[in-house]
Amino acid sequence: MATRSLTISWDASTNRQTVQHMSGREYIEATMSGKIQASPMSRLMGFVTTEIGDGSIVVECMPGEQHYNVLGSTHGGLASTLLDTCMGGAVQVTMPAGYGAATLELKINYVRAITVETGKLRCEGRVIHPGKRIATADGRITDASGRLYAHGSTTMMIFPIQEMS
Repeated sequence: MATRSLTISWDASTNRQTVQHMSGREYIEATMSGKIQASPMSRLMGFVTTEIGDGSIVVECMPGEQHYNVLGSTHGGLASTLLDTCMGGAVQVTMPAGYGAATLELKINYVRAITVETGKLRCEGRVIHPGKRIATADGRITDASGRLYAHGSTTMMIFPIQEMS
């Protein structure tokens, strides 16, 4: 059996105090440009934000063996985490400075298995309802040819970042 390893690193100096003075859009743009590193979770999973709009975002990922379960396909957690990141990012794009959003509910529909052979995944998230205390969003994971692998929806709570203490 061949042994493989995965190593990630991140800059622990990017924290809540840094991002609370930025709008959600400014924060995501800063991560896209490399001014601020993406979150440790995004780095661990291999997520890269490639597009943002008003209440929308695209996050891409290349599935690898490190995402596999014992059946030889990616664990459902890859699609779930990708959708949660993307739908949450769509909501975060709408947040003013000092505000964040946290997942209250997450619903995922898995349509087909994801493997290394699937190739790059594209997850598109968009806000459905940009409320003041509660927001909703949906998302879709497709491959390069537009074939659907999973879709989902989320409900998120909006709050001032300093309340996270």
